[in-house]
Amino acid sequence: MGENRRLAAVVALAQGMAAAHSPRESWRAAALGACGALEGSFAALSVWERERGRLRVLVNVGERSPGEEEFPEGEAYPVHQFPEIAEFLHERWASGGEPDAWVETAEGPAEGRPGYCHQRVAALRRRGRGSCVVAPIVLHGRAWGELYVARSAGAPFFGRADADFATVLAAVVAAGLAQTERLEEAHRLAFTDALTGLANRRAVDVRLEEAIERHREDGVVVSLVVCDLNGLKRVNDTLGHAVGDRLLERFGSVLSLCGAMVPGALAARLGGDEFCLLAVGPSVDEVVKAADELCRRAAGLELGEGVACGVASTEDAVGPVRSARRLFRLADAAQYRAKALRTDHPVVAGREGPGDPVVRLADEPSPAPEAPVERRSFRGRPR
Repeated sequence: MGENRRLAAVVALAQGMAAAHSPRESWRAAALGACGALEGSFAALSVWERERGRLRVLVNVGERSPGEEEFPEGEAYPVHQFPEIAEFLHERWASGGEPDAWVETAEGPAEGRPGYCHQRVAALRRRGRGSCVVAPIVLHGRAWGELYVARSAGAPFFGRADADFATVLAAVVAAGLAQTERLEEAHRLAFTDALTGLANRRAVDVRLEEAIERHREDGVVVSLVVCDLNGLKRVNDTLGHAVGDRLLERFGSVLSLCGAMVPGALAARLGGDEFCLLAVGPSVDEVVKAADELCRRAAGLELGEGVACGVASTEDAVGPVRSARRLFRLADAAQYRAKALRTDHPVVAGREGPGDPVVRLADEPSPAPEAPVERRSFRGRPR
């Protein structure tokens, strides 16, 4: 491959990773870009999981052999089978060198000292490949994993020049992975409540809009729990905001624990003393059970005064739910009624028969802009 083509391949790989919107897309772009740049038939990206002592395959692209999935769930190999990732690299660094890629071929020794050579060669033969080039990936000064590109049996073997080029590609991949990490961190901060570590209002809005769309198209059950932590203002006024923050954190942990009772539920802090659980798929009875447990546990929190909890679900008799706004209004109205009744159990929208007061309250017209904003106007939340 000429210098211009290799330069173009490097640029294409970097652009592909930069355009990715998720770690998976980034991994796939890295493997595909390297496979094309090295004129391979197959490529994989693997990460070294130090705590488990293994190389875990993140993505396989190109001509996959039977059993090789694009995004495998459980394809991993003990790192002791490939000691270069854990030993050879550190020896190179200790002497002031940089990690270089290397080439293996299916004609390599099949017997002898167990180690990476034997494993790589056996794998090439087993999968009908003639040669491979392996490039260590270094991220933040540490061995992160490896980039692996192979050619089919009968194709020209990789050479030293290919290994040198693979070293360059691995550096480009490392830069792309670092960018992906930064974007993921920015995304996490944008959708996470800083105090409790739960999801924030923005995350709920996005997930709820998607859920209601699924409900409209496929009838998927969507349930929402909205709750107010009672007594926070008293704690802030008498004991200080630092103590109030600890109460919010403790309640956030309780909410997370109870949310785990419902598969896939999203636990979130909406702001101030308001929290919610969003469940997509499970039955409303499962959600109500978790909400009841939440009320019970919240009542036992030191300094707090329990929680007012409202539940609304598309599975109950609340009428058509065609928007995220309406489900939020229903759950908020149920929570308002729970607070008014001073009950230590959740109030569920639509369960008091015809003329259910919660549904009636939720469907009241919003007050005119010039009218005073009352609590039952749902605090003017954008939906």
